[in-house]
Amino acid sequence: MNIFGRTKEQLAAALKEHDIPRFRADQIIRWMYRRGAVSFDVMDNLAKPLRAQLAEYFSIERPKVVSRLHSADGATLKLLYEFADGQTAETVLMRHPYGNSVCISTQAGCRMGCAFCASTLHGLQRNLTAGEIAAQVIGISDFLRTEGARVDTIVVMGSGEPLENYDNVIAALRLLHEEYTIGLGYRGVTLSTSGIVPGIERLAEEGIPISLSISLHAPTEELRSQIMPVNRMYPLADVLRAARMYAQRTKRRVTYEYILIRDLNDGVHEAEQLANLLKGQLASVNLIPINPVSERNLFRPDKAAIRRFQKILEERHITATLRREMGTDIQAACGQLRNRLMEAGL
Repeated sequence: MNIFGRTKEQLAAALKEHDIPRFRADQIIRWMYRRGAVSFDVMDNLAKPLRAQLAEYFSIERPKVVSRLHSADGATLKLLYEFADGQTAETVLMRHPYGNSVCISTQAGCRMGCAFCASTLHGLQRNLTAGEIAAQVIGISDFLRTEGARVDTIVVMGSGEPLENYDNVIAALRLLHEEYTIGLGYRGVTLSTSGIVPGIERLAEEGIPISLSISLHAPTEELRSQIMPVNRMYPLADVLRAARMYAQRTKRRVTYEYILIRDLNDGVHEAEQLANLLKGQLASVNLIPINPVSERNLFRPDKAAIRRFQKILEERHITATLRREMGTDIQAACGQLRNRLMEAGL
């Protein structure tokens, strides 16, 4: 049994089946999550016979890093993790002035089919387990610990739709919140969804104060359906209703992500429509000039168009920020590195 990804309570229950005392779970779990142990042999505060017994019944299996890219400015590190069955997913460390943020994936691939995204090019392979999701952060935490640093925030914005893997995502976040892993506060977590309405409603009732970010990318039903097929299942009007409910229930501001695509959704008319759509909401807009994906034939607007779009929103009292671009020289956008390796047959 692979015990990586289990909580202390789950591990204690597994140990009990082999007549191993509950207090051993606390010792093992700290070795596993806070000291990077992948073998029982290194757990020198456990007797050798116990270590041998543990190795007979259990293993500590973590995904391996098969590709590692550093940005030229040193601010971004991108890892491609490979799991036991050969599936892969990307994780990105972003060093900001306010702390270290980790962008994690929740699925191997994605089935959402968004026109601007590389993650969906090869479709969805499978959901990641809670342990595979948590391992991405714990691996980065191990790396940062050698520098005397830590993970400060998590953005669940990598490959996959997290609300289609709801149980594993929430289990991973709860595990990462525990003091015996990295002790991350829930207010340091932002989850991004393409608009899975039942998942948003369920998250509002979960009782954990994480921030919600919704991939909007268009101000009308017609345009959003054109670039985001999920809109045909969960229309824009329903997504906005669920977002308003989330903000009211949690008292947390919702962020709407809006990828700016030249000659598609970046005009004056679209900016005015967006402002009207969000008027009066506890919300802000995060503008993201598209990171071009060669297979998609979509391009970013020029700087003047970006500034104009932002100004129109601000003039209409909509808080609008421009996302700081990081890691473009190492293909840090979701799915790009994974696709490159898949197409190379690796």
